[in-house]
Amino acid sequence: MSGDPYTPQSGDTSFDVESYDLELDYRVRTNRLEGHATINAVAAAAISTIGLDLIGLRATRVRVDGDRRTKYTQGPRVLRVTLPHRLAAGERFSVEVVYAGTPGPRRSRWGVIGWEELDDGALVASQPTGAPTWFPCNDRPDDRARMRIAVTTDAGYLAVPTGRPISRSSRAGRTTVVAESAVPVATYLAAVHVGHYEQSDLAGDERVRLFTPPALRAPAADAFAPVPQMLALFEDVFGPYPQEDCALVVTPDELEIPLEAQGMAVFGVNHLEPEEQRLIAHELAHQWFGNSVGIGRWRDIWLNEGFACYAEWLWSEASGAATLAQEAVAHYARLRALPKDLVLGDPGPELMFDDRVYKRGALTLYALRCELGAEPFARLLREWTATHQHGLATDDDFRHLAAQIAGRDLAPLFTAWVDERSLPRLPKLAAG
Repeated sequence: MSGDPYTPQSGDTSFDVESYDLELDYRVRTNRLEGHATINAVAAAAISTIGLDLIGLRATRVRVDGDRRTKYTQGPRVLRVTLPHRLAAGERFSVEVVYAGTPGPRRSRWGVIGWEELDDGALVASQPTGAPTWFPCNDRPDDRARMRIAVTTDAGYLAVPTGRPISRSSRAGRTTVVAESAVPVATYLAAVHVGHYEQSDLAGDERVRLFTPPALRAPAADAFAPVPQMLALFEDVFGPYPQEDCALVVTPDELEIPLEAQGMAVFGVNHLEPEEQRLIAHELAHQWFGNSVGIGRWRDIWLNEGFACYAEWLWSEASGAATLAQEAVAHYARLRALPKDLVLGDPGPELMFDDRVYKRGALTLYALRCELGAEPFARLLREWTATHQHGLATDDDFRHLAAQIAGRDLAPLFTAWVDERSLPRLPKLAAG
């Protein structure tokens, strides 16, 4: 049984993963990845087989609950595992997969995604379906699980995996880093970045760890100097920082866009320029929206990207640049000049990462702020992040909470901004 209709070839709804334990050995110069994955899961229905997403890597051993007689077959996208005996809904089981190969990104309608070699290292860009390029998984946005990731790399390189750092050790000239996530992580938000990185703390906030090549340490420290102020602003508006870690990675390569993961974001050297500061705010905001308050279906992507874009505008105003209202007016004018063929609440897989989703999503929040007023809207944001912290939420959940706080029907507003293609009139923000 496949998962999300936007990604119908990914995921299996017949079981849910409770935890992943990944032991990875990566040799940078040959781009060779060897992995040992232990997946603890629970049957969601009566099952005899399951499908694990795995792309470009070959499984050489599979065991269910340690049974050596476990049978499996592997196709281009799915590792099909036959269980030793039929399981009833609610029964727990464990799958061990040993695998290896030359990892690389998969081609998708959103471009190439997944494990990607850099000039001297590697990064992971999994959203939305790139996770199977580096570990076997149930690649559904609604199937979040705890994670432990251990990565061993060559001398001179450092791996930065998703999760709270547990240990770092060296043996025979190779370094192993172990990280754990006690909070549930969606597969598309798990990542590993490998490079000639050194770790430094960011002045002003001991929670933030900065990973850069030595030559970029000083310019990165300058570029990320506002991060403590950004976090303080977002904590004031959205509630306490919800993640176990805050790791910021800068590659010496240029990247088209920065990429967030759970408690982490990676930036290219080109994102250190002052004019790219809004992108830092955007990726930090995702730690609340998308990474803590998660979506269980891709059609609700505006709840991730609209909030992150809105957070850019909040930081712009707080830092003395364009105000929230000025940002809204400017982006509204740009949207008016673009085609009106997108429904924000269900953009379809082809348009789910269209910039209009980001900006119209932010404008929806701006319109809601104008409708509710400052204090009720502030309450809405904090209740939204607190109620759904490290859980799943839908567009319907957000509409219901907004109407509850407003004390009145908000259907006309949401219909105009989220359900219809035409662009409604932009309201004016009242003082205060």
